[in-house]
Amino acid sequence: MFSNVLTHINWLHVVVAAVVYFALGAFWYSPAMFSRQWIKLVNLNMNDPNAKKGMGSLFAGSFLLIFILCFGLAVMQQVLPAIDLIGGIKLGLLMGICFAATTMSVNYLYTKKPLLLYFIDGGYHIVGIAVASGIISGWH
Repeated sequence: MFSNVLTHINWLHVVVAAVVYFALGAFWYSPAMFSRQWIKLVNLNMNDPNAKKGMGSLFAGSFLLIFILCFGLAVMQQVLPAIDLIGGIKLGLLMGICFAATTMSVNYLYTKKPLLLYFIDGGYHIVGIAVASGIISGWH
């Protein structure tokens, strides 16, 4: 069954969904949106010369993980077909809220991170997953 699912995945849709999700992060964590609050909440010193070291590796790792997530969305859509854009967005919202946000919640509870940080980070993943899922299912 799993090999049958893999043959029906549109890899171009998965790649584009991952690129859009990743690009959303650049906007989400920009000065136009939440970067100032996020930097303050994680106590990041942007004047530290080491703060920007290894950014290429971080971005590459983030993109790889987002790609894996988008692949998982494509598999889920083969099992639970969301045949159009709206259905894909709804499935993405379900996955984002029920899996990404709740998993993050457990970590944030134990590390006692600020609630606003949770909303910034969790919001990014909920929106990102919904958009990616919409792309994967709604692009014909």
